[in-house]
Amino acid sequence: MTPTNTGEGPLSVYLSVLRGRRPARHWVCRGIEVEGSLLEEGNEEALWEEHRRAMARFRDAWDRSEEPHPASPSLLDLKLALAESILGDCRFCERRCGADRAGGETGFCGVGRESRFASQFLHMGEEPELVPSHTIFFSGCTFACAYCQNWDIAMHPGSGARADPRLLAQVLEEGLQHGSRNANFVGGNPDPHLHTILAIVRGLGAAASHLPLVWNSNMFTSQEAMLILEGVMDIWLADFRYGNDQCARRLSEVDGYLEVVTRNLLLAAGSGEVMLRHLVLPGHRDCCTEPIMRWVSENLPGVYYNLMFQYRPEYRASLHPGMDRRLTTEERREALELARRYRLVPAV
Repeated sequence: MTPTNTGEGPLSVYLSVLRGRRPARHWVCRGIEVEGSLLEEGNEEALWEEHRRAMARFRDAWDRSEEPHPASPSLLDLKLALAESILGDCRFCERRCGADRAGGETGFCGVGRESRFASQFLHMGEEPELVPSHTIFFSGCTFACAYCQNWDIAMHPGSGARADPRLLAQVLEEGLQHGSRNANFVGGNPDPHLHTILAIVRGLGAAASHLPLVWNSNMFTSQEAMLILEGVMDIWLADFRYGNDQCARRLSEVDGYLEVVTRNLLLAAGSGEVMLRHLVLPGHRDCCTEPIMRWVSENLPGVYYNLMFQYRPEYRASLHPGMDRRLTTEERREALELARRYRLVPAV
């Protein structure tokens, strides 16, 4: 169930970028000059301080919505340098495993220094405002969902082809000629691939200056990564799955879920436009669906909210009581009634 957007609602900025009325955030980011010597030295603390100063200039430039002149080195280069620094003590997601991925180690996600992707194509199955969405499906994930519908990608980080940033940037530019409305980074989950995604974005030319970027994520992203992504992503296509930590631990093997995801949703709402997805799980109305709706109505009123009924028992769902079935008609009806009560979707 997806609300209709008229251009005056939660996606008005995204639509203005598509219509050429203002540049995409990544293009404005490219116009902010930074101190080059700091990038050469690679001191993470100094990089963060320069990032803080540069982001203040970015926000001012974004408010003016002017077409920038590319700078060298730019704030986008600085963000990539920060991501490369963090890669050696990985903190891209809030598992914060500290794996030296630059040196060949892997953490929970199983992704090393090199990113791999399973496919890229113009996706017609996303929200109507996004399609055609040029989607890159990266391999590996920071969760281990028992019912994962993309388990062949998410649980096998070594699958797929090597993600060459230069070639994927060219592919995204070619997609514009075929009607793509955005570049959509997903998986698996995009978090482990932050450094590669920034390198892809840096490779985009002027033809992509009005190409919005979409971070399609489980939103268990670290605070450092969220800060790096600010000024790059236009749309946060955010999954909000669980209304408590117990369900998240049991079904996705993740701790501290609710605090991290709600924090990140608030950060995302302050740095772009949020498209919120909630996949309704069988038997989880009281523990997950209603608490999520209550939080969203209180903290993100008016947000683009997509209530999803696509659950099907995949992967290891049969090992968890109650998860080995599809939703009933009654569960769908109750979810819709709750959404209306919390004013999250239009009446039908």
